[in-house]
Amino acid sequence: MRAIFAALVLVLATPLWAQEPPAWRAVDASSGQIADVGGLEQLARDFPDSTSVRQRLLHAQLNGGDARAALQSLAWLKARGHVFSDRARAQILRLIGSEHTDAASTLLSHATEVIAASTVFDTVQAEAGLIESVSVADNGIEAMATSISRRAVFERVGGGKWTAYDIPAAQALSGIVSAPDASKFWFASANIDGSPEDPARFTGLYELADKFDHLRRIPVPQGAKVSDLAVGPDRTIYASDPEGGGLYFATPNATALSPLVAPGTLRSPQGLAVSADGRRLYVSDYRYGLAIIDLVSGKVSRLGSDVAVALDGIDGLWRLDCELIVVQNGTSPMRIMALRLSDDGTRIIGHRVLEQAHPDWTEPLGGSIAAGALYYVANGQWDRFDKGVPRAGVAVLPTVIRRLPLSP
Repeated sequence: MRAIFAALVLVLATPLWAQEPPAWRAVDASSGQIADVGGLEQLARDFPDSTSVRQRLLHAQLNGGDARAALQSLAWLKARGHVFSDRARAQILRLIGSEHTDAASTLLSHATEVIAASTVFDTVQAEAGLIESVSVADNGIEAMATSISRRAVFERVGGGKWTAYDIPAAQALSGIVSAPDASKFWFASANIDGSPEDPARFTGLYELADKFDHLRRIPVPQGAKVSDLAVGPDRTIYASDPEGGGLYFATPNATALSPLVAPGTLRSPQGLAVSADGRRLYVSDYRYGLAIIDLVSGKVSRLGSDVAVALDGIDGLWRLDCELIVVQNGTSPMRIMALRLSDDGTRIIGHRVLEQAHPDWTEPLGGSIAAGALYYVANGQWDRFDKGVPRAGVAVLPTVIRRLPLSP
């Protein structure tokens, strides 16, 4: 009787609109090798918001001579704002056959809408090298940025030049996140740029609580790497491994990061965001979409969508109230969006394109939200570096940090 009563209470306490989120299909390197139409159709059903999966299916349909199915894929991609390059358009029109050229041309003939809504916050001097992310204080003045190539943190106190702090034994420094009250900062250190391996260098998190010469190290399990970071309301730190596919966490005062999701479930986890109640972790898988980690049960689900929107290619990911703010640098065109969550946090029920195909972008990267605005790296320079050093004959540019208001 007590069990029945408890179950009834649970049902009555569950919002009527709540849904069980769809299951997440485990993906690994072999998932990227699927090339047959049947296998890709199933992959598209499992990841119905991934443009990269749909493009793989389109390629197989064209090569298999199924023009009608290819037209359906083109319509699906157009509905999600995908724009093909001139070279890709020409190839599609050649493969689809003369009978379907007009229909394909209609689906391929939409121009990229440029949306430029941000302003320049500041620039970091070129000597800082490959800047990956930035954290800005709520006052919109103080800031810190991480450098992949310099293995240093650059700090902005007032205006003008950013001050460099070399981090002892650091690898490439990428993700940066602050405690909710900004009393501590964490930086991710790992060889994610292909630099020569050096066992003397540290892989894990650096914790900054006071001065740069008093950093605490939080190592990651052997063989893992870390890049993007998020912090929960209880100050638990979450970290993603974009190469190995694992997720890791460290509770306050933990001496090491612990596994949260083992490699083989996600292919390339990137940005992370924690729900307001600290019970869910949203994770972007770069090729497949957005996942939800139930931090109580450990269950991995897929964040479904009630609207036609692409959810792959997401690098940066943050939560602001009932929206997820995403930087999509793996889609065409690149964009920054706000994804509105359902009341139970398990589905996307709306979206806003905040910025798209900005003429001054090269590749938007990481950043932070402060006082209702997203501060982000606007001209990522990964193409100017190779294995941690500038490419021969290629100049390193100052890094532009832009401010994008997030209010509707």
